[in-house]
Amino acid sequence: MNTAIPFVDLRRQYESIATEIAPALAAVIDQTAFIGGGFVERFERDFAAYCEAEHCIGVANGTDALELSLRALGIGPGDEVITVANTFIASAAAITTAGATPVFVDVDPDTYQMDAALLEAAITPRTRAIMPVHLYGHPADLDAILAVAQAHGLFVIEDTCQAHGARYKGRRVGALGHVGCFSFYPGKNLGAYGDGGAIVTNSGAIAGAIRRLADHGRVDKYRHAVVGRNSRLDGLQAAVLSVKLRHLDRWNAARREIAAALTARLGPLPVVTPAVAPGVEPVFHLYVIRTDERDRLQGALADEGIASGIHYPIPLHLQPAYAGVARAAGLGPGSFPVAEGHASRILSLPIFAELREAEIERICAVLDRALSPVLV
Repeated sequence: MNTAIPFVDLRRQYESIATEIAPALAAVIDQTAFIGGGFVERFERDFAAYCEAEHCIGVANGTDALELSLRALGIGPGDEVITVANTFIASAAAITTAGATPVFVDVDPDTYQMDAALLEAAITPRTRAIMPVHLYGHPADLDAILAVAQAHGLFVIEDTCQAHGARYKGRRVGALGHVGCFSFYPGKNLGAYGDGGAIVTNSGAIAGAIRRLADHGRVDKYRHAVVGRNSRLDGLQAAVLSVKLRHLDRWNAARREIAAALTARLGPLPVVTPAVAPGVEPVFHLYVIRTDERDRLQGALADEGIASGIHYPIPLHLQPAYAGVARAAGLGPGSFPVAEGHASRILSLPIFAELREAEIERICAVLDRALSPVLV
């Protein structure tokens, strides 16, 4: 019987860096530097440099990174933030919990990214920001998005939670807008051993506002300028992330090689493989194909012990949680035909830096066999 192929194998990754992780964690424990301190400061400094940004603020998770950024920019009740309909709910939930209203737009049919041509029509007098999502690790069309934002005096908040290390026209994503927000959920390209997140920015004023909000609005130990919250990256997670950051470019390069191998092998089959826009360097957090045979293919993979996923099966304007927002905006089935059409056809295949050549071949062989009856 064939060995199962997981969607992500964090054990393989851990085993490859175990000799670095153990002393890093021991050092945090030895110094009892659990909240704040040198380990967090070092990671913030190194991750800012990696992202080609002036500032980095570690926070508790990626959702907090988005919400705290919105709040630091003064966005709240009565405001609108434009984002995409085909992302994980955290992108919109952060807008909602900040008190603002998400306004959804459709996406490019090839790259799955925000369709910048639709932004002008979505802008109202209440619009304060645009939140592109670099979905699946592929950068959004930032030049076009930033041009619209500048023309209308809007903030750009990059949801970079799936795109650690991706490049847009030679520059790292995250520091190209006003802020970039990252999640360090364990399965991310740069993942912690628990929850974690970070915000990068080139503005000292924005960085200071975010840092205060994330630490109870604190000015000094017992003086609080605003009502904030407790959203801090802890020392143990920072130490893990510092180790992993040294390997991130290598892991991302491996993902690109695996994606290229999958695309070459799947090219003759009746599936749509991931497109890469000119001038970008994606990091393939996910490898997503499209096919009219999605459910049958997922079943065939499962029968062979191969995990897969759907990212994401329900566009946000059709989620029960956003029924009120959709109703108020007159949205329903058919409002975003690209996002909705993709949701019924997309399938995420296993991809992680340690995926073996034989496993790639086995994944593709299963898809080949499953699709052979429909080949003409």
